[in-house]
Amino acid sequence: MAFAVEYDSSSREPFGPYWYLIYEDGCLIARFWHDYRGDDNGIVFTNGTEESDPLGSRANFLGGGGPQPLVLTMRAIKYLESKQVGARRHV
Repeated sequence: MAFAVEYDSSSREPFGPYWYLIYEDGCLIARFWHDYRGDDNGIVFTNGTEESDPLGSRANFLGGGGPQPLVLTMRAIKYLESKQVGARRHV
């Protein structure tokens, strides 16, 4: 399994959530969001399953940003693997 994440650059309202697209082996499997502080967050899987605050703060789920490449943390990868989501497996 190869996971990747990218910022969802579609329109965003002021003070609205930031959205990120999560892929497994090139297939979109989920969208992760967080508020402007990174405290309130959640994930929406492509099969409709939603979960609030999957790992605590944004920093527990996403790394990098700014001048660094955006990445999923090891905790996020383990979380996604435990959910067995993806193109071939659904929660």
